[in-house]
Amino acid sequence: MSFYRFAKGVVKTVLTPVYRIEVIGVENFPKDGGVLLCSNHIDNLDPPVVGITAPRDVHFMAKEELFHVPILKKLLPSLHAFPVKRGMSDREALRKGLAILKEGKVLGLFPEGTRSKTGELGKGLAGAGFFALRTDAVVMPCAIIGPYKAFRKLKVVYGKPIDLKEYGKNQKLSAEEATEIIMEKIAELISQHK
Repeated sequence: MSFYRFAKGVVKTVLTPVYRIEVIGVENFPKDGGVLLCSNHIDNLDPPVVGITAPRDVHFMAKEELFHVPILKKLLPSLHAFPVKRGMSDREALRKGLAILKEGKVLGLFPEGTRSKTGELGKGLAGAGFFALRTDAVVMPCAIIGPYKAFRKLKVVYGKPIDLKEYGKNQKLSAEEATEIIMEKIAELISQHK
């Protein structure tokens, strides 16, 4: 058993009863092929919560600062996380993300780039659209509906895959426009399941 699977089992055992995690729409998740998994970001626990509820291993971009923390520097790579420099175009992280998708794996992103201070959905950054347009990966919207309060229900909703080709019939989408479409789908999931 891989360390990822072992850690997933442990974290699931701890977090599921504490936050009474309910998973909706997991049947929408493609069983194979590249998947760009895009979720809103409301808490530091979002990556592990998405990781334990997704049916496949998820490779997350994580802020570079975390890789300078001694224990995390060793732990994060074994949990399929890789560093990204925030606030600038990080070519190495973009290449790594594209490679993950082209290898038929799952890349997890929080398009807002940082946690929402209010819990409201923020504006998405162009990175999500960049990955969606540069690969044949299926784009999966995901909504985490909180709050993260002990013994209060936390929902993780997986929507239907987004077909960006439907939107770009008449003109080529920009990365920003593709991200906007992804964020609209996440917003719909939040409003439908609140």
